[in-house]
Amino acid sequence: MKADEMIKPGETFVEQALFTIGILVSLVHIYFNIFGVLPSLTQNAIHYSGFALLAALLYPFRGSMKKRGKLGLCLDCILGITAAFCAAYMISMEDAIYERGVHLSNLEWIAGIVLILTAIEFTRRATGWIIPVLIVLALSYVGWWGQYVGGVFRFSGLSAETILFRSVYGDDSLFGNIALISSTFVFMFILFGAFLLRSGAGDFVINLARAVAGKTVGGPGLVAVFASGLTGTISGSAVANTASTGVITIPLMKKAGFEGRFAAGVEAAASTGGQLMPPIMGAGAFVMASYTQIPYTTIVLYSVLPAVLYFATVGFFVRIEAKKTNIEVVKDDELSVLAILKQGGLPFLLPVSILIGMLIYGFTPTYAAGYAIISVIISSWMTPNKMGVRAVLEALALGARNMIMTAILLCAVGLIVNVIATAGIGNTFSLMITNWSGDNLVIAIVLIALASLVLGMGLPVTASYIVLGTLSAPALYNLIVDGQVAEIIARGLLSEEAKAVFMMAVPDKMELIGQAMPLTQAKELFGSVPIELSDTLRGMIMQPEAATFALLSAHMIIFWLSQDSNVTPPVCLAAFTGAAIAGTPPMATGFQAWKVAKGLYIIPLLFAYTPLLGGSLVEILSISFFALLGLYGFTAAIQGHMEKPLSWIARILILVLAFFLLKPAAFAIHSVVAVIFVMFFIANMKGKSGFASASKPATGVTN
Repeated sequence: MKADEMIKPGETFVEQALFTIGILVSLVHIYFNIFGVLPSLTQNAIHYSGFALLAALLYPFRGSMKKRGKLGLCLDCILGITAAFCAAYMISMEDAIYERGVHLSNLEWIAGIVLILTAIEFTRRATGWIIPVLIVLALSYVGWWGQYVGGVFRFSGLSAETILFRSVYGDDSLFGNIALISSTFVFMFILFGAFLLRSGAGDFVINLARAVAGKTVGGPGLVAVFASGLTGTISGSAVANTASTGVITIPLMKKAGFEGRFAAGVEAAASTGGQLMPPIMGAGAFVMASYTQIPYTTIVLYSVLPAVLYFATVGFFVRIEAKKTNIEVVKDDELSVLAILKQGGLPFLLPVSILIGMLIYGFTPTYAAGYAIISVIISSWMTPNKMGVRAVLEALALGARNMIMTAILLCAVGLIVNVIATAGIGNTFSLMITNWSGDNLVIAIVLIALASLVLGMGLPVTASYIVLGTLSAPALYNLIVDGQVAEIIARGLLSEEAKAVFMMAVPDKMELIGQAMPLTQAKELFGSVPIELSDTLRGMIMQPEAATFALLSAHMIIFWLSQDSNVTPPVCLAAFTGAAIAGTPPMATGFQAWKVAKGLYIIPLLFAYTPLLGGSLVEILSISFFALLGLYGFTAAIQGHMEKPLSWIARILILVLAFFLLKPAAFAIHSVVAVIFVMFFIANMKGKSGFASASKPATGVTN
């Protein structure tokens, strides 16, 4: 979004109200995030109230804002004010409700019901029907129809008063832990992104990408990859990334000779990676930190190289497509990196550096974001685009507006999570995944990927991760830990305490305990332990640090797979956004984006089977290096081309090499395979018979 597209007070009442209320909402959030003076329940209620007012103004009951009449606007305003009042009233009555022994008065009943209904309605307006339907199904499940469900999902039911009380005051509720994440970390980083945009950082990102990558083979495509990665540090939204950078990069790619569908697919895939790129990573990183109790800085630190691998994969597709279609280096405008840095680099580089530095030093994310926002304003005065009072107010209003859908979503999804926690559905679902997968980690990941795709058809990425993380993370964690436990057992490295518990659990196999054995036998031995003792043994065998990174791996797998709905047909919003810019068929563009974004499915396997998260620096770097070669080989096999076309035999051979480069193995084995791969690449460059196909490369087509 450019500076002249910022939210400004216009002539209409709605524009003025959005501008004014947005500023007030942002200032209130800055106040309680910096000074931390309010109880979390009160803070979350204020958070919801402010964004309920904004949602009522921005999202009409039906149709667009332009078609909404005065009566519709009046009714929407009344609904927003009612929602805000009910939220404030229910929080103010908390102590009185406890004094009555958790019993609600008639007025509290009315206010509570209206509060839930307005939350459902604003969620419908902001995100569509899927989440509201899930909320209604969830609340009615614990109150009514759960008792009629057979099997493990049968639930005897709660009283309406208990459901209403837990929906408002519970730890996982409308104003619970997820709402707290929304009102603190997420809001402050969204606001930080708004200040960066208003300072001109969006134009700087595009120009810097063009200067760095624009003059290479497939340069315009690489500009999209580079720009989307940098833009991800600002917005963390795949659709927003596609819309903002795509209007420049997609026409550049088409002008260079890339096919329109491929250009839009690359932009969508690269923009999806924006949510994987530290330090922001969308709202999911903050939710992950809250769920796992792993420090946000740890999550961000270990996410850097996986994100680089993902963007490298997209870049490989771009370069190979450019070679395949004979696209030459584009002679772009003379853009100097140094000149661009002088023109507008400081408001982007200095705040991001301050933010990362403060996070590494140990400051809280909200505190670091606050200082980063101040640094945006200060550094802008060293550039032509100085931020005065008006620009600051516009950035405050923009930050609030950009947060509306996310705030409403994260508050409302708490109603679903509350039911999952109350009814124990998460544990049941995890057991089902374990049973269906037959304790096979790959099958479990495939099942979760399918579930994420189905959920992603109707849920935004953050909501999809929250639901999937709640339901399936325990099962995935246990499977990852069990694999590591089996390796320890196979090497005969059990402690004396663990041996004693093992002997108690499986006395008929005492002679095997503590002895080295094949991995398959070790898995069978641990699998024979009764379920009531397996958790105890996991805790005794696994080191605390290893268990922590196993938990991080489980959540990171789910987080990555949750992104696939952006680029996977039949519903792929980022790809559809790119198709609208490119003027190409949406579904065909979606399939191109799905192909280019293959790193979303491969890299989570590295999380599961290698110490890419939590290993030593040498391990992480070596895994990343060999994975980089493997991802290039995988891309070349799919495209049928390296520097020159590949024969079918060569494609199969290179796919096998890519598999062994990605597969966990000893350093020596990886090194041998890497040498063979490099020799293969050199042979392809020289066009030796058997390695390069004799078929003529296609010419670039623009559509």
